[in-house]
Amino acid sequence: MKVLLTEEELKQGVAKMATSISECYANGPLTIIGILTGSVVLMADVIRLLEMPLRVGVLQARSYHGATTTRGPLIINDELMPDIEDRDVLLLDDIFDTGHTLKEVEARIRKLNPATVRSAVLLYKEGRQEVATVPDFIGFNIPDEFVVGYGLDYEDAYRNLPYLAALEKEDLAAAADQKNT
Repeated sequence: MKVLLTEEELKQGVAKMATSISECYANGPLTIIGILTGSVVLMADVIRLLEMPLRVGVLQARSYHGATTTRGPLIINDELMPDIEDRDVLLLDDIFDTGHTLKEVEARIRKLNPATVRSAVLLYKEGRQEVATVPDFIGFNIPDEFVVGYGLDYEDAYRNLPYLAALEKEDLAAAADQKNT
């Protein structure tokens, strides 16, 4: 694996993003909705840095299934979300790739009549966007590589890495070999 962002770089970038969120929302209150599962680490770090009154909820949105790197139909499960009507909502996600997930989640959230909806992503993968949606807060711009760590996974592995790494072809081949044995 090739390290793209060290643990310290991630910490500094998340702190900078949290400062921007704080400035935008002043003293809140704010409802943060984390998009599972990749945003769990980011959400934990961000909410510890925010001082305004917070409500926290999650929803699950999946368009990549198993070992595939090809997007399938988006499945959204929002059963664990708090009531967001007339509230300022911040959607928090791990990575903005094609943009389809965030666009569809945002549309679903808007139907629940929040006061405002904004979005924050840890990573913005350059050159992959297929929608006009742009996140309001971005931690880092990264190259078009398959990344793991800091909550992001490959077949549910690597989420616990404290840094962000790009899986190289050899890593993907090794993972496929381990799965087949």
